[in-house]
Order: sequence, then C-alpha cells, then structure tokens
Amino acid sequence: MGEVIYIILAGLVGLGAGAALASVFIKNKHQKLEEETKEKVKSMLREAEISAESLKKDKILEAKEKYLKLKSEFDEEVSHKKNILSTNENKLKQREQHLSKELEQVKRKEAELDSKKENLDAQLNAVRVKKEELDRVTNQRIADLEKIAGLTREEARDQLVQMLTDEAQSKASSKIKDILDEAKLSATKQAKKIVLDTIQRTATEHAIENCVSVFNIESDDIKGKIIGREGRNIRALESATGVEIIVDDTPEAIIISGFDPVRREIARLSLHRLVQDGRIHPARIEEVVAKTEKNIEEEIVEIGERTCIDLGVHGLHPELIRMVGRMRFRSSYGQNLLQHSRETAKLAAIMASEMGLNAKLAKRAGLLHDIGKVWHEEQELPHAILGMELAKRYKEHPEVCNAIGAHHDEIEMTSMISPIVQASDAISGSRPGARREIMDSYIKRLKELEEMALGFDGVNKCFAMQAGRELRVLVDADHVDDQTAGKLSFDISQKIEKEMQYPGQIKITVIREMRAVNYAR
Repeated sequence: MGEVIYIILAGLVGLGAGAALASVFIKNKHQKLEEETKEKVKSMLREAEISAESLKKDKILEAKEKYLKLKSEFDEEVSHKKNILSTNENKLKQREQHLSKELEQVKRKEAELDSKKENLDAQLNAVRVKKEELDRVTNQRIADLEKIAGLTREEARDQLVQMLTDEAQSKASSKIKDILDEAKLSATKQAKKIVLDTIQRTATEHAIENCVSVFNIESDDIKGKIIGREGRNIRALESATGVEIIVDDTPEAIIISGFDPVRREIARLSLHRLVQDGRIHPARIEEVVAKTEKNIEEEIVEIGERTCIDLGVHGLHPELIRMVGRMRFRSSYGQNLLQHSRETAKLAAIMASEMGLNAKLAKRAGLLHDIGKVWHEEQELPHAILGMELAKRYKEHPEVCNAIGAHHDEIEMTSMISPIVQASDAISGSRPGARREIMDSYIKRLKELEEMALGFDGVNKCFAMQAGRELRVLVDADHVDDQTAGKLSFDISQKIEKEMQYPGQIKITVIREMRAVNYAR
C-alpha cells in the first residue's frame, strides 16, 4: 500500500517536472519567433527605405529633365520672338525712312503747287479784267442790237429758244419715227416667228360637228317600239328632250336632229337605255329622260375636272369647272367649244413661254375665255364681258379677267396676256376646217325662234325642229285653255313673220296636255 502511494506521488512529481519543461520550451520558442519577426520587419523597412530612396532619386531626375526641357523650349521661344521683334524693328525703320522720303516729296510738290497757284491767280485776275471789259463791250453791242432790232434781250432769247426747240422736236420726231418703224419691222418678224412656232407645235383635229346624231339599233323591229301606238312614244320622247327623232328607211339607224348638242346627247342616251330595258312607253320615257339629264350634269362636272387635270389648271371654282364641262356640248361656228378652248389654252401657254411671260395664267385665260357662251341664264351682255364678270365673281386673277373681257376688244387690254389670248383664239378659229359660218347663223336663228316663243305667257317649253321649219310649244294646261292655245299659236306666228327673216314657212304647234295625277297609298 505504501509502495502504491509512493509510485503515485512519484508520477505526480514527474508530471509537474514535464509541465515545467514544456513551459520553458514554449517560452524559448516564442522568443525565437519574436526575434525572427523583428529581423524580418527590420529587413523590410531597410528594403522599403532603399526603394523609396531609389524612387525619390528617379523622380528628382525626371523633374530635372522636364525642367531642362521646358527651359530649352522657353529659351527657343524667347529667341524666336526676339528675332521677330528685331525683324519688325528693321521693317519699321525702313518704313520710317520711306515715309520720310515721301514726306519730302510731298513738301516739294506743295511748294510747286503754291507757285502754280500764284501764277493761276495772276492769270485769273487778268482773265477777270478781260471778261469785265468783254462784258462791257458785249452789253454795249447788245444794247445797240436791241435798238436796231427793236427787241429786248429776253424776247430775242425766247425766240431763239423756241426756234431751237422746234428744230429739236422735228429731229426727235423723225428719229422716233425711224426707231418705231424699225421696231415694228423687227416686232412683226418676231411675232410671226412665235405664232408659226406655236402653230407647228400644236396638233389639233380639223373636223367640225354636225347637228345630227345617229343612233344605231340591232334590228328594224325596234323602230316600231320606239314609234309606239299611233306615234305616242316618239312624240313623248321629242317633247321630253326637245329634239326631232327621224325614223325612216335607213337600215338599223335612227337619226336624232337638233341644234343643241346637250339635247341630242340626252335623247341618244335615253334611247339607248330604253332599248336595252325594253319597256318603252310615255311614263317610262319621262323617267329615263329625267335620270339621263341628271347623269349628263354629273358627266359635265367630270368632263370639266378631267379637262383641268389634263391642262394642269388647278384651283378653279366648282361653278367654273361645271361651265368648262358644258363646253363639251356647245359649238361655235360648228367648232366644238371645249376643243376650241383647250386649243386656245395650249396656244396661249406656248406663246407666253416664248415671250417669257406667265404660261400658267395664259393657259388659264385661254381655257376660260369663252365661258360666257355657256352661262345658263340669258343675258344681254356680249359673251366676253359676261365671261369676265363671271371670272371676277369667282375670284380669278385680274389678268385672266382682263384677257377674257378683251379678247373681242370690248374693253381695253391691260396686260400682255390679253393680246396673247386674242391671237390664240383667232388662230384656233381661223385654221382650215375649224368653223363654218352657216352653222352659227343656223343655230342663232333657231335659238331666236325658241326665245321668241318663250316670251309669251303660259309657255313652259319650246323646241325648234326640222331645221327650224317647225316650232313645238308646250304650254301650262292650268293657265292656257284650248281657245287660248289656238290664239297663242296665231300670235306666235304673227310675231315670227314680223321680226324674223327665214326661207319657206314655219309650222307652230301648241301642245296643251292635261294630266291628273294622284297616288294610291
């Protein structure tokens, strides 16, 4: 037991000694590491100091080099500027020497001028003395001449001025006449050249329009339907359209006769629709004619718009466009009015371009110059003046208005476009085959015939037919009875006999139709 305790105590003593040894060992090792760390730190500090010293030396050397470089550049710049200043100083010295020489020369010239001035003053005094003596002698002689001639100096001067004025006017008049003759000769040649070039550059048709239209049909059986029972269909068609329908032995054709192209076109289109539909009777005829008239109005607007687009005329008032379209269905001396106006517009534009004027205004004036002929209301004004008033109403350019009103010399021309339009109108109307006088006089006589009958009370419509040999008058049945209708026919015939000149005889037919219309609802 005692041995065990001794062994345990010995073990405990051994453990204490080992711990002490371990502690001493650890302490020694820690000191050694601390010393090594200090040595490393000192080494790093020495290296950092060496590196910093080296870097410092490099920066100092770099700064010195930069300083030396800047100093060299500065010295060079200073040297260059010194050279420039030295050069400028030399130039200034040379300029100063040159100016000194010039100043000396100016002084010498001033001295010479002063000397010449003194000489001139002396000569001027001598001349003044001589002039005074001359004036004295002249006045004495003038006084002697006034006594001899019996005229004062002012009267003689006036006579001399008058004589010289007359002589100058005579010479000036002669010179002006020569210049005008030469100008007229050259202007005439130039005008002829422009007109010929314009005519050569314009291609036109030479055909004129007739007063009849031919309606082709597939077979002669349709003629009977068009005539109707006892001719009622053809009479209804003639009454509604105002043309004469001629159904003769001509194979597969019906002739529509009338001086008004619009009426003929309405009748032709109405016949075409009736034949296609197959229902031909008076009520249907009136319905188709009414629709056709409406379609013709739409076609007139379309023709006007298409014409303006083709010619490049823009900004026209809608009513002017409508009047341009109406020209398609009017003629002047047998020449289609729209074709004539288009031709006039093209000619005017070419002439204006050749003369350096506004071609667009000239073309516009040429297109509108005859719009007074298609105005739907009857006016007592010439068509040129009426056209000018219409153009003013629809805000056209003043030069265009003047050209329209002056193309037949009704008013004075105020612009260069006016004579151009007048010349273009004459060229278009005077070319071979363009017009015929008989056609115009014929149409004028038929219009006068209709207008004369329309002047009576109760007359609704009036149509001249058979080349003016028959006049059909449609009256209002509510205001004109059968007895009055007979008297009206007699009165119209008497007025025609008194106021018109015509070959043969004219048949006046007054048509009074009573219609009672009601609707079943």
